[in-house]
Amino acid sequence: MRIVNSELETIAVKPAQYPPEDIPEIAFVGRSNVGKSSLLNYLTGRKSLARVSGSPGKTRTINFYNINNGEFRFVDLPGYGYAKVSKDVSKDWGKMMETFFATRKNLRRVVQLVDVRHAPSKQDVQMYEYLKHYNLSGLICATKGDKVSANERQKNISIIKKTLSVDKEDKIIVVSALKKTGGDELLQAIELDL
Repeated sequence: MRIVNSELETIAVKPAQYPPEDIPEIAFVGRSNVGKSSLLNYLTGRKSLARVSGSPGKTRTINFYNINNGEFRFVDLPGYGYAKVSKDVSKDWGKMMETFFATRKNLRRVVQLVDVRHAPSKQDVQMYEYLKHYNLSGLICATKGDKVSANERQKNISIIKKTLSVDKEDKIIVVSALKKTGGDELLQAIELDL
């Protein structure tokens, strides 16, 4: 799959603001500071489609990106697990995400991002279980692949699989937005869900 065109379509916090359910959607979710915006920019070949922030926890909305002139959408979900965000804000995010997962009929898959350098957090485990509940799991993107050696990468993937209790048929793809590696493999896996 090639992405030739991408643009921000809608920013939403509630279902009334979502775009029509007329094309397939692939959502991306992960902890704050896992590299979600960098990944989206890399996959779309755009430097600043998704805003990359120096301070984690900035995405507090659901951002819908139109891909290839209406062929499908990428959906950037708010990052979770950032300690400096108030409990009220964190609770609002939880409600926003649950509403999205439960109501979005054209949502085909959620790509869960984890940092390849670290064992998944408690929130990562909860998110994985949550996605399984909605039959949206199956594709995990281990970001920041350039930050570890090949040996470390294999060891850390084993830790990710064990910590998340990953199903055998699930796919873990290591990506580096900085070195531009793993993107084609991730797009091929996404294409299977469209």
